[in-house]
Parts: sequence; C-alpha cells; structure tokens
Amino acid sequence: MTYENLKFYCNEGLVPNVKRDSRNYRVFDEHDIKWIQSLNCLKNCGMSIAEMKQYLTLCMKGEASIPERKKILADKKEALLRSIEGLQKAVEYIDWKQSFYDDALSGKTEYYSNLVPELMK
Repeated sequence: MTYENLKFYCNEGLVPNVKRDSRNYRVFDEHDIKWIQSLNCLKNCGMSIAEMKQYLTLCMKGEASIPERKKILADKKEALLRSIEGLQKAVEYIDWKQSFYDDALSGKTEYYSNLVPELMK
C-alpha cells in the first residue's frame, strides 16, 4: 500500500486508534498491519469506503455483529463470483476469436465479418 493510501485510510477513520510517536508520526503495530491488510482485501473485493466504514463499525461491536459481517462478506463473494463468471466468458470469447483468426490466416477457414457487408456470411 502506498503512503498516500495509508494516510487516506487513516484520515477516513478506517484505521482506528492510530498511535503516534514523539514526532507525531503514525506508528502501526502488528494488529494495525493485519487490519490494514484486511482493508486492502476488502478494497479488492469491491467494497467502497462507505462499506468499509460500515464493516469497521460492525467489527468494533465485537462478536455480536458477526452475523451481519458474514452477510456482507457473502454478498461480496457472490458479486465476485459473478464477475469471475463474466470474465471467464470474455476469456472464452477471446480464445474462440483467436482460434478463428488462426484458422482464417492458415486457410483452414474462410474469413468472414459481421461488420463488413461484402464479407458477411
């Protein structure tokens, strides 16, 4: 994580109880670092800053909020799986198109186009 991102997360209140040294520099202990790594993961899951703040608020409530946190994570996982499915379809299309181009270039298949009227099938 860049210094700017870390500072932004701190300023947004996403890193609670930030400690400072005698020169007023932020000091992070092992727990802070693990939480910051979690924030990175949440960001990669597609969570907005507002969603991260909501999740942090729930975390700060302790064990009683686990069911709500599980629901948030389950929803994000479902969205990620849909994204993966969409990406897999895009990769399959690219594979098919590359194969079509290879076949057209080798003469195995006659080239056609859905865009150029005289080359439409």
